[in-house]
Amino acid sequence: MLLYETIADGLRRQIAQGTLRAGERLPSVRQLAQAHQISAATAVQACLQLEREGLVQARPRSGYFVHAAPSALPALPTPRRRAPGEVANPALQRLLELPQRPGLFPLHAAVADHSLLPQASLSVALARTTRRRPTAALEYAPPQGDPALRRQIALRYEQTGTPMQADEVVVTAGATEALSLALRVATSPGDVVLVETPTYYGILQTVAALGLKVLEVPNRLGQGIDVARLDRVLQQTAVRAAILVPNFSNPSGSLTCDADKQALLASCARHGTVVIEDDVYGELAWSGQRPLPLRHWDTGGNVITCGSFSKTLAPGLRVGWLAGAAWTEALGRAKYFSSSSNASLPQLAVGDYLARHGLERHLRRLRRAVADNGQRMRDAVARYWPAGTRCSAPAGGLSLWLQLPAGGDGLALFDAALAAGIGISPGVLFSSRGDYGDCVRLSCGMPWDARLDQAMRQLGRLAARQTASAR
Repeated sequence: MLLYETIADGLRRQIAQGTLRAGERLPSVRQLAQAHQISAATAVQACLQLEREGLVQARPRSGYFVHAAPSALPALPTPRRRAPGEVANPALQRLLELPQRPGLFPLHAAVADHSLLPQASLSVALARTTRRRPTAALEYAPPQGDPALRRQIALRYEQTGTPMQADEVVVTAGATEALSLALRVATSPGDVVLVETPTYYGILQTVAALGLKVLEVPNRLGQGIDVARLDRVLQQTAVRAAILVPNFSNPSGSLTCDADKQALLASCARHGTVVIEDDVYGELAWSGQRPLPLRHWDTGGNVITCGSFSKTLAPGLRVGWLAGAAWTEALGRAKYFSSSSNASLPQLAVGDYLARHGLERHLRRLRRAVADNGQRMRDAVARYWPAGTRCSAPAGGLSLWLQLPAGGDGLALFDAALAAGIGISPGVLFSSRGDYGDCVRLSCGMPWDARLDQAMRQLGRLAARQTASAR
């Protein structure tokens, strides 16, 4: 055994025995070198070996930290209803507006913290736009959106090898409006819409508001959309549209592989089902490699792609988009009759920012920060939450999906956390039927600090108290 392997083996045993626990820092390279009388290069090789094995994680300017022990992923309930039906989930009404009280620690909001977003550059872009283009900034924007911004949006997709023309992009007030407009154009009240389960509650609220019926197919944690189940459902039921989130589904963070993306597109095309792609998290790959959108393989104009800068630049600017090739004219009309157009200033400022700065440098920092924080939170679940808690292992996005041990109640934990000043999202929100009563979603969009560590400790104590009293 080489010297670095001997050092790595000793650290590996300490991790296995619990001497070094999840989230704890390994001895520094200097400490290892001094303790074992080895060179710094040998100490680094030992740490790199453990990193390759997935036992530790390097954090910039901080050292190496122990990963959470791999835990079982949250389980999906067996589907209980196959017939289409209305969204029937009272929790969507009870918790329509999650608390926004001052001082609430916001682990319920799947957004990146303001400290991770380019606030200074966007402020400069807003000021520059107001100064240099005061008339345009205060006039109505074109109904389809500012042409320069639409070119920048199309260019982002072109850079992935995904064809998109600026003329087909329609700017919207965030991704939720984009999804709503796509559904209005592609469906009529009473039509059946297919969604994933679990899925973002905003999708369910939109489907319900438009008088549509819903069918659910599983999004398997760590694997993505269950394409075989999707095809069987389409064979049995006439489904007008499918709202799918193949890239880092909310709340699970699952990524659907390219082969399955192509298979589900083929299945939807065969059965005459329009695909509405929610690509709002597509840029937030924790690996740094942006996955391809469904549109990349769409040759028949059957995909309407929706996205937003809310998760990557600034949620308050409300700049989203949709692009639907053959659907462009109808989508443009729907936008015009819905709200005429978006505010001009945010569009001009975002377009200015993209033209001057691009996104890549900012996205590299944002992806690293969210991935690092997500792993720290998973480590905290392993340290502080009751034994048997299951946690997702996202490939991207801004969420962790947790399943509590037997007897756990996500709504009860939500209420207890709220009383303690912490916001979380109960799992029942993420199903049309109110499933996932033993689950919760946590946002991992905040940078790790002492306050977040304390919040995770407190949530763990509340979860342990609840599950103990249920036994």
